[in-house]
Amino acid sequence: MSVFGDEPAYTSELVTWAVKQTEAFALLLKRHVLASSAATGGLRVAADCLQVCLGHCSLLEAQGLALSPVLLRIFRSSVEQAFHSNLKKIEHSTTALAVSDDWVLSFSPANGKSMSSSAASNSVGSQPKLSSSANKFNSMAQEFLEDIVPLECLHLDGPALEGVQRAFNSYVDLLIQALPGSTETEDHLEGCGRIVQPAETEIQQFALLANASLLADELLPRAAMKLLSSSNNKVDEQQQQQQSKRGSERPSHLPEQREWKRKLQRSVDRLRDSFCRLHALELIFTDEGDTNLNAHIYTSMDDHTEEPEWFPSPIFQLVFTKITTLASIATDVFVGRERFATVLLMRLMETIILWLSDDQAFWEEIEQGAKPLGPFGLQQLYLDMEFVLIFASQGRYLSRSLHQVIKDIIARAIDAAAATGVDPYSVLPEEDWFNEVSQIAIKMLTGKGNFGSVERDVASPTASISASSVISDAN
Repeated sequence: MSVFGDEPAYTSELVTWAVKQTEAFALLLKRHVLASSAATGGLRVAADCLQVCLGHCSLLEAQGLALSPVLLRIFRSSVEQAFHSNLKKIEHSTTALAVSDDWVLSFSPANGKSMSSSAASNSVGSQPKLSSSANKFNSMAQEFLEDIVPLECLHLDGPALEGVQRAFNSYVDLLIQALPGSTETEDHLEGCGRIVQPAETEIQQFALLANASLLADELLPRAAMKLLSSSNNKVDEQQQQQQSKRGSERPSHLPEQREWKRKLQRSVDRLRDSFCRLHALELIFTDEGDTNLNAHIYTSMDDHTEEPEWFPSPIFQLVFTKITTLASIATDVFVGRERFATVLLMRLMETIILWLSDDQAFWEEIEQGAKPLGPFGLQQLYLDMEFVLIFASQGRYLSRSLHQVIKDIIARAIDAAAATGVDPYSVLPEEDWFNEVSQIAIKMLTGKGNFGSVERDVASPTASISASSVISDAN
């Protein structure tokens, strides 16, 4: 430029020569470095090569020689191949570990090795506890998103987040498959070719939920924020003058990020719903396929003239015991994330009660069966629903939806009894009676009650106790 000055012909020759030299160099680099790394998912190598080359190009751009488009045109295919291979490697590596995962939560081995003992003891509460496959997924996803940062010129941040979201959705499919007896995703998982280690115990099943929820709520969004913040900073540097003219207007990825997080959450919801369905069915049905919750429980109560001994039905005693046990486990597993545990138990309660509300066979027998719902049966059903209402409220997993469904069930049962000519309100005791019997039942089922000589076997299908004797003993 100094020698030839403003002679356009020579300047054009210089640019042509520089482009050819750059193309030749880029093709050599692609053939001997990028091709092999791209095939194996070596995104870090591709990102480093591109970053170094573009750094040299930027030095020439100050002198009016722009070679970046040449490099991007040649490197793009290799970078994109490495991009997609890396995502596949995340899925394959995670699946391989899920096959033998024992679903025990632990700190990441990488974190433990990289930290001193004093630092580890100080930050142990802030480190995530995941199972081995989830730790692998997290570390690989974090590295993948970090490798995307130098590639902002290729605008891969959006596709990268979409790729991680798809990989996470596939991982959740594996977690659902790990639930015992899970069949809802059989068609989707048919081509998986591998069977993951089943999560037999409730603690292991909570570990599945902890894996998914921690990744979706905290770890992946945190990594995404770093990627998007870097992208925003680059845009800010390039558009500083335009933005200063527009005042506070600033490019933002917030809408896209919110939608991305919603997609992650929908995957977690699928796992949560599968968990709730599993435990609801375990409570409602026996191993032989019979139901523990049927209309006969209530319609048969008026076969005898003597007033029965009042206590929540065995099925709802089981529900209470199951929910109490799960709540205790959730307290230990979801430390610092109590909201997720609460919502989980809310959904489980809703699943159980909605099954009763929607069971056509149950209501056909109640409303149109050979045996009508009599006064005792109505009182028992009312007591069962009030019992659920009270212990769910005390445990803080009574949602508005659950409250409304319970009230609708009670109202429908009252209408069914009224249709037989019975005045429901003349045979039902006051509201305080249901509350008192329910409170006493909760104390007895938790072992906190001391009612003298009262003896009962909670596990027995005929286990019951009269409200009058319990209330008098309690007083």
